[in-house]
Amino acid sequence: MESALADIEFLALSPNRVSVLRLLAEERHTRRDLAVTTGASQATLGRILRDFEERSWIERVDGAYVATATGELVADAFLDLLSVVETEHDLRPIVEYLPTAALGFDLRRLGDATITVPSGTKPNAPIRRVLDLLRESSSVRVFSHAFNEGSLDVIERRVTDGEMTFEGVFSRDAIDAVADDEGLRRRLTSLLDAPEASLRVRDDDIPVATTVADDVVHLLLRDVNGVLQASVDTDDRAVSDWAHDTFETYWDAASPLDAADIRE
Repeated sequence: MESALADIEFLALSPNRVSVLRLLAEERHTRRDLAVTTGASQATLGRILRDFEERSWIERVDGAYVATATGELVADAFLDLLSVVETEHDLRPIVEYLPTAALGFDLRRLGDATITVPSGTKPNAPIRRVLDLLRESSSVRVFSHAFNEGSLDVIERRVTDGEMTFEGVFSRDAIDAVADDEGLRRRLTSLLDAPEASLRVRDDDIPVATTVADDVVHLLLRDVNGVLQASVDTDDRAVSDWAHDTFETYWDAASPLDAADIRE
């Protein structure tokens, strides 16, 4: 194991080594090609190529270099590890707010996700992110423990204008909170009257507020006190499959909501 760790350290200590091995694992390159692509000096490239040849990670063929089978193996594994660690770095500030037990997908699927956090000048940035998605989408599904005023406003307006179809499953507490506010109750009633909207209510908890806006899945993350901490959104296919499957599960077990349920 020590020799394996030494080789991992050997690669990890040099971005140029990682770049060269990645390039040679993809296709053959001349030394000149490598210099242009990586920006490394000829002296640096010379050392890297010699070190790789000594480890049998690359071979020279017709004046160019290419990864061997074991070189490709090392490149694939190392780049996978690098991707995982990069994803972990991105998620580290918000991982305590991720309801991981409820997320039926590998967290590596969030590697290209957009993470939005509140700031001093934009305390509602995560909400603004989902509102932007809602304004641009033609088909929206939501399952959530809350129905915030901004989302309800955009959804009701766009659905009644014929610009969006909407399906939502909300917790009983979420619906009761909307019904307790006269203005929000009017908007919810208007939404329920729209033919392009269908809502259901779930008596059990919904652990994470999830919006599926066309091809994008958006998660609103709160701490144990209910304070908004971040949002994460992605168009990853596996996350989308999880979101639609979870929606269908909640939908099938929920009860239809109509205007009579929210009257004073």
